[in-house]
Amino acid sequence: MTKTNASTPRETLVAHTGQQLSLSPTAVMGIVNVTPDSFSDGGRYTTPDRVSERVGVLRDEGAALIDIGGESTRPGATPVSTDEELSRVMPVIERVRADYPAMFLSLDTSNPEVMAAGLAAGVAMINDVRGLEAPGALETVAGYNALVCVMHHKGEPPTMQAAPAYDDIVSDVADYLAERVRICGSYGIAAERIVIDPGFGFGKSLAHNVALLRGLERLRVDDCPMLVGVSRKSMFAKLYERDTPEARLNGSLAAAFWAASHGVGMIRAHDVQATVDMVRLAHALVQ
Repeated sequence: MTKTNASTPRETLVAHTGQQLSLSPTAVMGIVNVTPDSFSDGGRYTTPDRVSERVGVLRDEGAALIDIGGESTRPGATPVSTDEELSRVMPVIERVRADYPAMFLSLDTSNPEVMAAGLAAGVAMINDVRGLEAPGALETVAGYNALVCVMHHKGEPPTMQAAPAYDDIVSDVADYLAERVRICGSYGIAAERIVIDPGFGFGKSLAHNVALLRGLERLRVDDCPMLVGVSRKSMFAKLYERDTPEARLNGSLAAAFWAASHGVGMIRAHDVQATVDMVRLAHALVQ
């Protein structure tokens, strides 16, 4: 197993845009999917006007940053072309930057061309579910000296939930993340610019996801902050044996409380206000 440093995760991120993001208390990342087929909000926010309005709501609810994505990565999703992804995300990024110039923006993409366009337009962080594995992704992020979230995944969205298997899920994911941080460093992306994400639901069974939540502290790499994204995921429908909005919300909030209690720096959420409340309680109890 790759050795990791269990030092305390850093509490502030500094973007190439000059923006700073505090991770203490845990920052809540609001989700805006500019897609027709995302599992939770696909088709709801596909125009700059609607996205701008939604960002204002999430900001008022307490979102510290907004994650904008133009390609669904839900299980079974199919890829989109570079031109299609750009046409979805760039108009809304430009509008949000104009309407909310202080908002810390994250761009959810694995495409280096989309990364470059977003970073040039003022996006503060790249959130890559494929861990900068695409040809040119490492060079693009390094060229902008950008912040990046690298996520563990196993397989691709169309097939990733087809019987995923691991020797030891926590060790395997920790090894992958440590190796990606090392590779990023070899391309000039310093650890201080990296956030790690265990990738809940990306090639994991319910048992794998539960084990990862239980083992969050074993997943640390150097002092890189961690992002946890479990909002409204099917793991909770499976755990509670009922697929209702309430079941998914209850699980999401409980996981957010657990993550914030265990030093996670960032939580990606659809239900921002409720997640902010959970984070505030978790930090009050820990302190």
